[in-house]
Amino acid sequence: MVKLKNSKELALMRNAGRISARALKLAGEAIEPGVSTKEIDNLVCKYIRSQGAEPSFLGYDEFPGSCCISINNEVIHGIPSKNRIIKSGDIVSVDVGAYLEKFHGDNAYTFACGDVSEDAKRLMEATKQSLQEAIHLSKVGNRIGDIGNAVESYVKARGYSVVRNFVGHGVGTQLHEDPSVPNFGSSGHGIRLVPGMTIAIEPMVNQGRHEVEVLNDGWTTVTLDGKLSAHFEHTIAVTPEGPLVLTDPN
Repeated sequence: MVKLKNSKELALMRNAGRISARALKLAGEAIEPGVSTKEIDNLVCKYIRSQGAEPSFLGYDEFPGSCCISINNEVIHGIPSKNRIIKSGDIVSVDVGAYLEKFHGDNAYTFACGDVSEDAKRLMEATKQSLQEAIHLSKVGNRIGDIGNAVESYVKARGYSVVRNFVGHGVGTQLHEDPSVPNFGSSGHGIRLVPGMTIAIEPMVNQGRHEVEVLNDGWTTVTLDGKLSAHFEHTIAVTPEGPLVLTDPN
C-alpha cells in the first residue's frame, strides 16, 4: 500500500533528506587515493549522528555499515572495510540514508577518484542525467512506467543497460515502502502518480550487460561481466507544483 504524506510529514522528510544529502556530499569530498571505505563510512556515521539522526542502513537486515560504498564493477551494497582502499581511477558509488523524527532520506552518487577513464566519465554522466530525466517526469498524473522508461530510454540510446534485479522504491517511515520504482518499463503503465507520494528514484546503470550477481558476503552486488556500473539516487515528493527533491543539501 502506498503511503501518502501530508505537508507536515513532507517537511520532516525534507529534514531527513537534507542530512542524508549533506552526509553524501561529505563522503564525496573525502574520497581520494589511499582512503579506506571504512574511513568514509565512519565520517558519514559521525556526521549523521551529530545532526541528531541515525544512519538508515546501519543494522538494516544486519547490514554492518552506515552507508554502502561500491567501487567500479560493484553495483550496490558494498560493505565498508578498512581493507578496501580507494585508488586513483576508481569510480566510487556511495549510498546514504538518514533517519530523523520517524522519517528516512535516501540518496546516492557515483564519484570519480582522481583521473578516471573517458569511458567511466561517460557512464557516470549518462546515469546522472537519466536520473534528472526521470525526476522531470515525476509529475501528478504520470505513471511509474514513465519514470522507468525515461531512465531506460536515455541510457540505452548511449549503449548502456539498466540493472533489473534491483529497483527504486517508496520512502517514508520505512526505508523501503511501496511502490517499487523500476528503471525500466513502458510509458503510460503502472500506478498513477498522485500528490503526497514519496519515492526514491535510483538508476543503476551498467557499462555492459544488465546481469548482476551477489557475492558471498550476501550484500555486495557486482556486474556479471565485470564491467563498470554507476548509481545515482534522489528521494523526491510528488506535489501539485511538480517534483520536489527532498535530498537536496541546501
